[in-house]
Amino acid sequence: MSGQPAELSGSSRSLPTGVHRVGDPDQDEQVEVTITLRGPSLPDTDGPVTQLDPASYAASYGADPADAAKVEEELRSRGLQVYDVSLADRSMHARGTIAQLKAVFGVELGLYESERHGTFRGRAGKVTIPAPLDGIVTGVFGLDDRRVAHRRGTQAQPTAPALTPLDLEARYQFPQGDAAGQVVAIAEFGGAYFADDVQAFCQKYGRPVPAVTPVAVGGAKVLTAADVPRLPEKKQREVLDESVEVMMDIEIVAALCPGASVPVYFAPFSEKGWIDLLNAVTAASPVPVALSVSWGLYEDSSDWSPAAVREISQRLQAAALHGITVCVAAGDDGAGDGADDGQAHVDFPASSPWVLAVGGTMLSDPAEQEVTWWQAPGERAEGGGATGGGVSVIFPRPSWQTVQVASLRQGSIDGRVIPDVAALAGPPYYDLIFQGKDLPNGGTSAAAPLWASMLARVSAGLPAAGGPRFLTPLLYGAAAGGGTLGGEACSDITSGNNSSPGVPGGYVAGPGYDAVSGWGTPVGVQLRRLLT
Repeated sequence: MSGQPAELSGSSRSLPTGVHRVGDPDQDEQVEVTITLRGPSLPDTDGPVTQLDPASYAASYGADPADAAKVEEELRSRGLQVYDVSLADRSMHARGTIAQLKAVFGVELGLYESERHGTFRGRAGKVTIPAPLDGIVTGVFGLDDRRVAHRRGTQAQPTAPALTPLDLEARYQFPQGDAAGQVVAIAEFGGAYFADDVQAFCQKYGRPVPAVTPVAVGGAKVLTAADVPRLPEKKQREVLDESVEVMMDIEIVAALCPGASVPVYFAPFSEKGWIDLLNAVTAASPVPVALSVSWGLYEDSSDWSPAAVREISQRLQAAALHGITVCVAAGDDGAGDGADDGQAHVDFPASSPWVLAVGGTMLSDPAEQEVTWWQAPGERAEGGGATGGGVSVIFPRPSWQTVQVASLRQGSIDGRVIPDVAALAGPPYYDLIFQGKDLPNGGTSAAAPLWASMLARVSAGLPAAGGPRFLTPLLYGAAAGGGTLGGEACSDITSGNNSSPGVPGGYVAGPGYDAVSGWGTPVGVQLRRLLT
């Protein structure tokens, strides 16, 4: 135990503005943390990603067994329990009391409260690790459990009949079939699962109920409809609000992929929750063709630690190497992405180059042509909303993203541009059921599961050899018709913008790729043909 503790790179966090300390955590409370470990550098790519089977991935890019053993021995010597050591995921779980964790990782923890974050256990400053672990441990997550996953959905106020699954299949030319044999995973960071609503929704449209399997990870508990009335009143309201998101995701996938298996991963909404959930998805067998994510937070929010952004994106890259296309909502608050600093922002994890970022459209009236989703004032306040999109200030533009989009941020890097694609997010919304009643809804968080469903239907008709493929780089590559795959497999959206109150004008749609609708909305039969 000799030597000065080492500062953990990227671990610095500041407390959110507007929070106040309400007390100290119980020093005897047992808390689990996720420890991430170094490993071989994952391969960058100039084009399509070469898929690896799980065994090959673990052998090539997993953590060194000697590193894991050294970390385990050191933490045990300091009184922590260590378990769930996964070389493939480069991670392990450790548990100890608040007092033990403070001593091992050199942090001061307090209980804080704000309107946006609720009550949380938080810290400011950096994490330190025992000197023998310097250079081996890359992150410690779970000490601070503040919220970094916010629902992307918007509460719909329909003025016309919402679109049914049949409408969506026709509009986006879904390939025939029911996605039999495919796995479509869904990520959730709150809410409850209402099985009766899924059954009622599928029954309404004469479709079998798929195999929906709730999966708890990272210490989360799967709540059901029976659990909600037993919660305190304030918690009930929070859970029901989040459950609107959960059930929208599930019902869209269920109706469009009734032959698929649909694991729904429930995790805490902290940095640790993100890492644990992605580890669980990449470790699943069989590997999902897609993971739908309708949650996020603007990428340069001080609530994210740099280490978390790095480790989450690394796990998204691992998913891509497994052949999983992670479909992530681009956000519902326009070019400002819900920040209040008057600057343009993009959402994370949508801004990671290892996901398919999904923007939003709406139907114009009376022509019913799709345009960029924008409703005054361009963010979710007072029933408005607008598709997220723009240029990352964190992730450089990957070499395969051969598009020219100037950032609205002065001095910005030539960053990754989002979204990659789009689908319906605004009026007339999606026909859905919640707590036994019709409740149309939308947002880019509806567009993400639609794209995940599309990929499952497309994949079901492709040759089995090679398994699923990470789609995003392929969209920017050449297609048989002479253009790009994205240009030929999507309907171009050329009208609208994603102006928001802090960023008037926003990014503007136009012919070809743009930073509000990407390549456009899917043409499923064409996408399958081009990928065959």
